[in-house]
Amino acid sequence: MATFILRIDWTDQGIRNVKEAPKRSRAAKELAKTLGVEIKEVYLTSGEHDILLLAEAPLGDNITKLALALSSLGNIRTCTSRAWPEAEWTKLISELP
Repeated sequence: MATFILRIDWTDQGIRNVKEAPKRSRAAKELAKTLGVEIKEVYLTSGEHDILLLAEAPLGDNITKLALALSSLGNIRTCTSRAWPEAEWTKLISELP
């Protein structure tokens, strides 16, 4: 399974309804399961982004579907990155020509 980091920002609509965020988070986890994505952790953050989500999926397509589905509800915007654990990126670097 590949690891992905989603940096999430609330839209104006999302922050106006921030008290519903726990309910939306639970719904997002259920949606993720139907798309073959496992949400490992969700963090409220300070700084540049509002939420940091760590997820695993077999393909980036699964994550893209999740990000599009969640964003289409109007409460968040997402920015997604693929993440490699140290053992994997060390191996990648060792295979460079």
